[in-house]
Amino acid sequence: METIWTSVVAVGGTLMGALITHFFQRLASGRSELFARSEALRQERIATYSSFAAAVEDYRHGQADRWYRMRQDPEGDAFIAARDEAHRLRTVTRQALYRVLLLTDEQEVVRAAERAYQCTRDVSTARDQAERDTLDAQAKEAVEAFVTRASPLVR
Repeated sequence: METIWTSVVAVGGTLMGALITHFFQRLASGRSELFARSEALRQERIATYSSFAAAVEDYRHGQADRWYRMRQDPEGDAFIAARDEAHRLRTVTRQALYRVLLLTDEQEVVRAAERAYQCTRDVSTARDQAERDTLDAQAKEAVEAFVTRASPLVR
């Protein structure tokens, strides 16, 4: 009879050990999945935020080129090429902005991204050199503000 009880205790201990192991493995697996998802989101945000900032900077340069070419010859081929390039860069920037909007819950980051886009868009509407310089500086500051606001989300 003692042998049976020893066997029952051994089987019970083995089952209890298996259940406890399963429980802790499940917890560890859940934590690993959560960490992997969090890290993947962080990496995606880094890529998206940096590509947005780069796209806005390219767009800002395109807008400046468009503005200068317009002053030189509004009917010339150089202006038309610069205008078309600025439109292409605007599209690239809007696409990057949409990715930022999809990845970000923080409204401050969203507002900063939208402001960077809007400030950059306005550069080509300047009436004179002083206004163009002011609008360009505002666009540059808006991009820097976006980077400052977005950076805590990727640390």
